[in-house]
Amino acid sequence: MAAGTIRYWAAAKAAAGVAEEPYAARTLAEALDAARERHPGELVRVLQRCSFLIDGDPVGTRAHETVRLAEGGTVEVLPPFAGG
Repeated sequence: MAAGTIRYWAAAKAAAGVAEEPYAARTLAEALDAARERHPGELVRVLQRCSFLIDGDPVGTRAHETVRLAEGGTVEVLPPFAGG
C-alpha cells in the first residue's frame, strides 16, 4: 500500500470540495474508488470524464487497475477544460 496525494483541478476540485487529499492505495483504481466513497455525488460523475497524471506522466488509455501508485506520489485529476 502506497501513500501519496490526490490533487483535484477545476470541476473535479469543485465536486470534491477540496483541492487535495491523501491516498492510501496500490493502484489508481483503488485510489479513485476511495475518492468516490468519500465524495459521493458529483465527483463520481466528473471522474468519468477526467484524465489523470501519475507523478507527471499521463495515464492515457491504460486500465486504472494496472497503474501502480508510488509511495509519496501524486495523482493529478484533470477534467476536460473549455477550449483545451
